Amino acid sequence: MWETGKPCDFNRSSCHGDDRLCVGRGPGYPDEILSTKIIGERQFIRAVDLFNTASDELNGRIDYRHVYINFTNIEVDLGGGDRTVKTCPAALGPGFAAGTTDGPGAFGFQQGDTKINEFWKRVRDLLKKPSKSQEACQLPKPVLLDTGEMFEPYAWAPAILPIQILRIGKLVLLSVPGEFTTMAGRRLREAVKETLIANGNGEFDDDTHVVIAGLSNTYSQYITTFEEYQQQRYEAASTLYGPHTLSAYIQEFKKLATSMAKGEKPINNGPSPPDLSSHLISLLSPPSGDTTPPGVKFGDVKTDVAVPSRGWFRGGEKASATFWSAAPRNDLLTEGTFASVEMLVEDRWMPVYDDDDLCLFFKWTAVNASLSSYARIEWEIPEEAVLGVYRLRHFGAWMIPRSTNVVKYFTGTSGGFEVSQ
Repeated sequence: MWETGKPCDFNRSSCHGDDRLCVGRGPGYPDEILSTKIIGERQFIRAVDLFNTASDELNGRIDYRHVYINFTNIEVDLGGGDRTVKTCPAALGPGFAAGTTDGPGAFGFQQGDTKINEFWKRVRDLLKKPSKSQEACQLPKPVLLDTGEMFEPYAWAPAILPIQILRIGKLVLLSVPGEFTTMAGRRLREAVKETLIANGNGEFDDDTHVVIAGLSNTYSQYITTFEEYQQQRYEAASTLYGPHTLSAYIQEFKKLATSMAKGEKPINNGPSPPDLSSHLISLLSPPSGDTTPPGVKFGDVKTDVAVPSRGWFRGGEKASATFWSAAPRNDLLTEGTFASVEMLVEDRWMPVYDDDDLCLFFKWTAVNASLSSYARIEWEIPEEAVLGVYRLRHFGAWMIPRSTNVVKYFTGTSGGFEVSQ
């Protein structure tokens, strides 16, 4: 529970029936950016360790198999040919609306819900009342959003999905268009590995590494095991194609694995997914243009760096400046930076940090009831920063109000300041 730090209800991830009170805390709580830094560094350190201690050299054939499949009506043989089930058109359950401890939902939904009250049924039916066959197919998930049967202004959920196997020697990558739970992923990996070994004529063995590359090529929410699906927690409620979704993935991946192991020609690529690029709509209005207060230019310093009374900064302290700015959406500067720290080196200012460094922050604020805005650049000075003279710079783009995407670029520079001991 976020107020007390005590455990929440395990099965529903809620406190006193309210999922909004059950919120996960990162290792840097309450600082989310610090949590991100801590977790990222842990992953980086482990990745470097794995890289430095790697001993198996990849060699051998490079191969792939790729196919598109309509996941809304796959017949799945559960064994022996005497029991066949089907996947369903996509749907989301109330556990999806509950969210997770990473981001709780609203309106009283909880993970594990297998019923929908009459009010939400009426709201749902205004959008699309699910067919009887859809409700039966998705059980025990109650259909909250019948996305697989909603097609205005275009399909609300994907039907045709890509699956793919990539091979580099004995490393086999499974490209899946969704998020597999731990056990669902384990079952898929084991099934593919067994298929490769059984059909590969000795080319694959226990040393073959099968790895899942999730969220590849498109996105179709989550994939749980059949058993997890019965519990209807967030991931199960977000498993679009019904309780046998994982079984369908395993069946179709085994076909690709068999084709690869036997060296057969790639199988038919399947139905092409629709091209919706000309039909897309956006509920986000475009930037409306920017202005500055009278007598001020874009990039001008609003508040300069406040140097400590001693006359310099030390490592671990924060230097910040605020600049008159413009909407970042005018140009995301994906090949550049909104902020940088420059150091004076032999009469030249040299960039040393930019906005992909965790010590440098760009914070943009719009001024209410106007088209003016400002950006605050904050530099948390690293303990290992080289002693010397620095300055902060801001980069951006402003748009002329009521223009047709006429964008002009600007920059702003703070006063210099010293970092010393």
